[in-house]
Amino acid sequence: MEIIPAIDLLDGKCVRLTKGDYSKTKIYSENPLDVAKSFEAAGIRRLHLVDLDGAKAQHIVNHQILREIATKTSLVIDFGGGIKSDADLRIAFDNGAAMVTGGSIAVKNPDTFLKWIDDYGADKIILGADAKDGIIAVSGWTEATSLDLISFISDYQEKGVIKVICTDIDSDGMMQGPAITLYKSLLKLFPELYLIASGGISCMKDIFELQKIGVPAVITGKAIYEEKISLDELGKLWS
Repeated sequence: MEIIPAIDLLDGKCVRLTKGDYSKTKIYSENPLDVAKSFEAAGIRRLHLVDLDGAKAQHIVNHQILREIATKTSLVIDFGGGIKSDADLRIAFDNGAAMVTGGSIAVKNPDTFLKWIDDYGADKIILGADAKDGIIAVSGWTEATSLDLISFISDYQEKGVIKVICTDIDSDGMMQGPAITLYKSLLKLFPELYLIASGGISCMKDIFELQKIGVPAVITGKAIYEEKISLDELGKLWS
């Protein structure tokens, strides 16, 4: 199982939100590079980097921090937040992203998103499927859509998507456990999909429960920063 720590960027700082609410922000570090280096030092090889400023601004903002982490660590970075155009995508890849996650763009401009898959390959373009009560939300989770999560994923899988980050918004930042039932149903419906679970991780037991049901990858953030999960524990899973 791939364990992927997260860094969420807001005003150049490493923060976490609760249920995606920008008014419920907690700053964990003034220096995201230091946080990334601590992940690398523990033996972790992946990073989920989210540009919250970009998600609100509707264009990439924190590309300089992306570049700094990419050039000063060996972490394999998937980057998301504010990528709404071909120019944004090029900026992300040019500044060191190995993969890019698209959520809002996949909802609002599917032709562009599918072109990215054709141009860069399905292994480099991850579908962001963030849902509240089974309904997709976009624009940093500030905007609800009318799209059903299952149909959204199904449509894109048929069009070539192979990787999906699925965040249960109600679980995110709450540290009350992941949406096991949701992920079980997704694995059953989409057995060939590389499903990356996100939201609600509170301890190593949660990670092992996801591993037990067959989830291939999981993102965790707040549990690390609140010291409910140690980097040594995560590093051992990578070794």
